[in-house]
Amino acid sequence: MTSAAHVPVATLAGGRMPQVGFGTWKLRGDQARAAAREALAVGYRHIDTATMYGNEQEIGQGLADSGVDRADIFLTTKIRPSDRGRERTVLRRSLRGLGTDYLDLWLVHWPPSRRSDRHQLWNELLTIKAEGYVRDVGVSNYSLTDIDEQTKATGQAPAVNQINWGPRRYDASVLAGHADRGIAVEGYSGLKNSRLDDPVLAKIAAAHGVTTAQIVLRWHLEHDVTVIPKSARPDRIAANFELLGFQLTPEQVASIDDLAGDRSRR
Repeated sequence: MTSAAHVPVATLAGGRMPQVGFGTWKLRGDQARAAAREALAVGYRHIDTATMYGNEQEIGQGLADSGVDRADIFLTTKIRPSDRGRERTVLRRSLRGLGTDYLDLWLVHWPPSRRSDRHQLWNELLTIKAEGYVRDVGVSNYSLTDIDEQTKATGQAPAVNQINWGPRRYDASVLAGHADRGIAVEGYSGLKNSRLDDPVLAKIAAAHGVTTAQIVLRWHLEHDVTVIPKSARPDRIAANFELLGFQLTPEQVASIDDLAGDRSRR
């Protein structure tokens, strides 16, 4: 059984981000509350949500129900670009809903269309971080070009970039570019971006006695990419966390990487 203490972490300036987290997109109401509570009971200590998801209050209730100390949970939410100019109001609402007085990570959910808005929003997040309400700030759905432009204009790179990722989207240059800039990569929709019945994945899963979904999630960790699978089903929540009892060989990793170039498998 995987325990929270053994989950690998990405070291950020403000703390340590567990590289197996629980995503909450599309979870609402009692389902969101129950799923967050179940994830923490299983051993997850990284919970990811967003203002846009409309579930921060329910996630906060699930955290409170779990009995897990807030200090042991890495909590991420995201601000919409349309909330530029209202950052403090949005943050107060997020903190109130989540039942906490700080965030471990606050992300810009996607790049504002105008560069000036992008820079103003990022500078305000940096100011709020300096005041202690947020331990680290980052971005989501940014390209390396977006990041370089923002870093040049504001003087500070994001701690994390959360991007759409998975075997079909694998690009070694993207990972190398983030590593060169000291930015942690967090991948979402990893299972969605996979054909779980692919023979390559099935062969590797059979070799390890696990599911193809677990193979895909473990592949993220082999590439030092934080993964945040989502499910409302207790059995899948538990299975998605059981990633540390096996390890992929370099040859198996390479064969999964190659799925990105095989269009017949998409």
